[in-house]
Amino acid sequence: MTPKNRQEPRGKSKKLGAVCQICCIFLFAVCVQAEAQQQSKIPKIGFLTAGSVSSPLGVGLHVSLKRELQKLGYVDGKNVILIYRHADNKYEQLPALAEELVRLRVDVIITPGANDTQAAKNATKTIPIVFTGAGSDPVTLGLVESLARPGGNVTGFAQIASTLAGKRLELLNATVPKLSRVAVLWDPQNTGSAQIWEESQPRAKELGLQLHSFKINSAEKLESDFKEAVKAGSGALAVTSGAVIASIRTQIIRLAAKSRLPAIYLRANWVAEGGLMSYGPDEIEPYQRVAYYVDKILKGAKPADLPVEQPTKFELVINLKTAREIGLKIPQNVLARADRVIK
Repeated sequence: MTPKNRQEPRGKSKKLGAVCQICCIFLFAVCVQAEAQQQSKIPKIGFLTAGSVSSPLGVGLHVSLKRELQKLGYVDGKNVILIYRHADNKYEQLPALAEELVRLRVDVIITPGANDTQAAKNATKTIPIVFTGAGSDPVTLGLVESLARPGGNVTGFAQIASTLAGKRLELLNATVPKLSRVAVLWDPQNTGSAQIWEESQPRAKELGLQLHSFKINSAEKLESDFKEAVKAGSGALAVTSGAVIASIRTQIIRLAAKSRLPAIYLRANWVAEGGLMSYGPDEIEPYQRVAYYVDKILKGAKPADLPVEQPTKFELVINLKTAREIGLKIPQNVLARADRVIK
């Protein structure tokens, strides 16, 4: 028989087929495992906020941070997974939400305020935490050891809101004739807001101003609280920060106008919606810097080695239309200092 006509024994042919089948199964399993490992390496970023997902603060946090992360190449659902947890203005829910993010094994947690940051810090000593606000002095609040050397797993961008509280009182004093009493709207449940209230008092004393403590308890009592502030002789209003305050900003702006109280806010978007004036850090810078820090952390940097940053840009925004509506003439020397004027 010639080699051409020679055939392999049937048993040997079956063995060869079985070996090929095993090899195919093995290769398929390796591919699946490799794909699973690749999927598991996609970083997860957790967002923890005391506010509501539909509140202006919540929407702004998501939209702004998502935009800045995309500029650095992070696309949700593609090479990063964004996980949101909101307490819907119920501060007591923050600890449970923080623990939930820890169980989900997120790679980093972003927080907008002091309460959120403290809850996250209490829930984990290992997962990096990056804040966009956390009051004016995260050192005093015990969130970091120092601004230059945060230590631990927390760092971020401190907006020095309470440090600017005195500056806002100065602006009100320069804007409102014969001002003697200012109502400070603050939330005693919010650590950052309470810090602003405390740090407003020394500067008020220096300016010869008395402060009326305007505590936010509920949206239902807001109108009566405004009447009480006016009855107490308040000639102007300084509004602090916080999730609850942000959630009712439309009512605050409306009632300030109705009460004819010249009001100053922390953020320019309040002025765009009808508030009289604002003085504070640039609104984009915090999100840019936080996104930059998240990028560095995902690439291996440690929060302890990333100094807490502070604003480099500030802006004064004035709404002349609102000034006319409440019968207030903005002095020329104040207008000259404005970065933006809404007519």
